[in-house]
Amino acid sequence: MPISCSAEKKPDAEKRQTEIENSLHEGSYRNPHDAKATVAEMAEKWLSTRTDIKRSTWWKYRSLLDTHVLPRWGDLPLSAVHGEDVAVWVAQLQKPRDEGGANLGASQTRRAHGVLSMVLQWCVPRRLSSNPARGVPLPKPSEAEHVYLDHAQVEALATAGGALHTKYGQVTAAAHANRALILLLAYTGLRWNEAAALRVGRVDLTGRRVRVVTAFAEVEGELIEQLPKTGRFRTVPLLPFLAEELRPFVQGRPDDALVFTTRREAPLRLRNWRNREFGKAVKAAGLDGLGLTSHKLRHTAASLAIAAGADVKVVQAMLGHATATMTLDRYGHLFPDRLDEVAEAMDAARTRVLAA
Repeated sequence: MPISCSAEKKPDAEKRQTEIENSLHEGSYRNPHDAKATVAEMAEKWLSTRTDIKRSTWWKYRSLLDTHVLPRWGDLPLSAVHGEDVAVWVAQLQKPRDEGGANLGASQTRRAHGVLSMVLQWCVPRRLSSNPARGVPLPKPSEAEHVYLDHAQVEALATAGGALHTKYGQVTAAAHANRALILLLAYTGLRWNEAAALRVGRVDLTGRRVRVVTAFAEVEGELIEQLPKTGRFRTVPLLPFLAEELRPFVQGRPDDALVFTTRREAPLRLRNWRNREFGKAVKAAGLDGLGLTSHKLRHTAASLAIAAGADVKVVQAMLGHATATMTLDRYGHLFPDRLDEVAEAMDAARTRVLAA
């Protein structure tokens, strides 16, 4: 039975029928009705299937959908999502709020786009022939988003953090731990949630190593312990002076005790620590205006390690990057230009061989 077609001319109708029959035969036919499902409908279905990710990651996806993706795309049918419109949306996310944008940085913009792209990819090939979000130009984190402190600035920040008092003259909740914690972040590149979840038994003062096994995440007000960001364990080195800074927090304490806690031995929570401790330490050290955050101390750790001669694989292992490519993308500009050094070494090797 011929497939009905609304084409006015018989040749057009026959051509369309042939195309549909061929696509059915090749298995590439898509019912146009399937592409009428809205982005919001498919996003909810996609998110409900993501049982393969950490709970904290699931909630990050939930937040990005609700805040940035669904307000723009939720009511549209899948067939109405086009690559050029996604590109405009990506640009809009980065614009200041007074220009109608979301004022997102490059990293957060990429995350929002990534969630939309994952939803659309999930609809391929049944509902979409291809993912319209794929191939859209994305912003790269600029060097302006990185902050590189020198040794003197790190020391000033750590000292300021350890001397904090409230407006009533009392020592702040984490002042006793701030110095060692800031130094650990700045010289090992641990993520803040990895340092906050660090247990005494994972600090080897003799071998000067820290084993990163878990990280904290806060989900709906609940503090949970989970695998590190990449899902992999890693070991990072401790500078000799840093091992001594950590000694009072480790020696004589149970292996399962948290290294860093509040005065009342409660776990540290990032929001509280950031607002009540770190931000004040940054200001007291005269470093406000740099855009410094606790996470950006990872950049300092990378820059100090590279300046000390660490190669890309060492920095990758220290920071826990999934690949060396990721490390080079972020810090490649910090590695010294060794072209002349390599050329001279090759020339010397050639001379030795030919002279033999």
